[in-house]
Amino acid sequence: MKRVQIALQVAAAGFMAGAYFLAVPPAKAAAALAPHRAVYELKLSKSHGKRSVEAVRGRILYDFSGSACEGYALQFRQVSEIDSGEGKVALSDLRAATWEEADAKSFRFNSENKVNDRVVDTVDGNAGRDSSGVSVRLSKPKLKSFDLDAKIAFPTEHVRRVIEAAEAGKTLLELSVFDGSESGDKVFSTLAVIGNVIAPGEKLPDDAAAGNAALASLKRWPVTISYFDQESAKTGEQTPAYAIGFELYENGISRALSLDYGDFVVSGTMSQLELKDAAACK
Repeated sequence: MKRVQIALQVAAAGFMAGAYFLAVPPAKAAAALAPHRAVYELKLSKSHGKRSVEAVRGRILYDFSGSACEGYALQFRQVSEIDSGEGKVALSDLRAATWEEADAKSFRFNSENKVNDRVVDTVDGNAGRDSSGVSVRLSKPKLKSFDLDAKIAFPTEHVRRVIEAAEAGKTLLELSVFDGSESGDKVFSTLAVIGNVIAPGEKLPDDAAAGNAALASLKRWPVTISYFDQESAKTGEQTPAYAIGFELYENGISRALSLDYGDFVVSGTMSQLELKDAAACK
């Protein structure tokens, strides 16, 4: 379930990434992202295939803060209980923290994933961008340094690009994303499919977004983003590692999550939403 971190950075503020080319500074009409704290309740929506799942219960806490002046920070936690039948229940607890400079020149990431109270992986590292490319340094799970193409996207910039593509009337957005997940060294190819705009007052939400004055005047779009392992894509493999659907507001908040892992689909309903004040630029 660790890949849910990236999905939310893209969906909500930053599924927890970037641009086709080098990031454009926020002064150049970049989308304004709202600091907020959201809670999503998870449950099994559909199960099929050989590895069927009988039940999923869980919760995601998504705490996004910062501004275009001070950068963007994310505190993320997802606890999921997955029942695969015959008494086989796994409890996953993922905690992650990231910080991204507003112009996407630097990115810090840290995460720990436990399954049944046993730590299965820990990642800690940072990435920096200059005109020649992106340099990544890991301290966990082991010391490692490597370089990536300058076109690689970080999480929060990815959110802005999806919103900007939607505002421009685009229906597709392809880019490569690095978010420090998995073992800290993977790059994913992503495809975002953007649906028709939902105008303010249309299709009123029935979750924690309902009646929220700050969201009532905002438009939103149905978006589906598929994540492909970049190495598999090179060999012609077209099956995504996972896909996420959601409704994305123009300020970066998302609702109505649908997390598709191939053999099963998990829905995420927003149960709590708190918008926070953005720090004024000095």
